[in-house]
Amino acid sequence: MKGYKAPSFQDRAAASSRAKETALARMKAAPQPSAAELAERAQRRLEREALAEAKAAKAREARQEKQRLAEEKKAEAKLASETAAPTKRNEAEQKVARDARYAARKARK
Repeated sequence: MKGYKAPSFQDRAAASSRAKETALARMKAAPQPSAAELAERAQRRLEREALAEAKAAKAREARQEKQRLAEEKKAEAKLASETAAPTKRNEAEQKVARDARYAARKARK
């Protein structure tokens, strides 16, 4: 029984060049598209690109509208919280009110 004989470098290089030549011959033999077909392909590509751009623009507008609505809602919530919450007095006003209550208590005694 014969053992496996590994191909030499020259054998591999020759097989590779034969494969390249057959692939090149097959590619040259393939029918080439006509000018009309190439123009039709270009037109379809332009249509696809225009459709994709329109879709992206629509999505961008929807995103901007959503952001605008969120900002409006945030502003309304802030305004509502400012009007609903009692206004806080600063420290000086609090001290004056406390002193007035203290003086009123002293006056009653």
